[in-house]
Amino acid sequence: MFDSKGLEVLPPTECLRLLGEAPIGRIVFTEQALPAVQPVHYALDGDSVVIRTTVGSKLAAAARNSIVAFEVDQIDAGHQVGWSVTVVGHAEMVTEAREIDRLSGLSLQSWSPTEPTHFIRVRMEMVRGRRLVPSTATREPTQVPAQKPATGTA
Repeated sequence: MFDSKGLEVLPPTECLRLLGEAPIGRIVFTEQALPAVQPVHYALDGDSVVIRTTVGSKLAAAARNSIVAFEVDQIDAGHQVGWSVTVVGHAEMVTEAREIDRLSGLSLQSWSPTEPTHFIRVRMEMVRGRRLVPSTATREPTQVPAQKPATGTA
């Protein structure tokens, strides 16, 4: 199935498969009443996206019991192909000790110089994906022959 812009609409199973393949995603949250986007490492855990953050981070403060979006994609601009998956759901800080221990076993890497100690869980309430597929028509510009100057009189 394709949307009105010609993008392939991905079924939920394909969206989840693609979510499991991308190493980095972007979380969209509200900071001082404005949208903010931050790249993050993440892991899938059942019906949730899990990320780690430090206790004093803007993300930790903003993601407490709020609705956020999470997006992953892979784009090949040269070949004009790619996909994007977006998750929307409630974010919550994980506070239960047993759950923190369990989530600590997930493969969540960090590039932060400070080791992240807090987990944020985003429960997937809406999952949508689109794929840009190559057109069967040529994408090269059409050559328009140069017009000759008019000669003679009418």
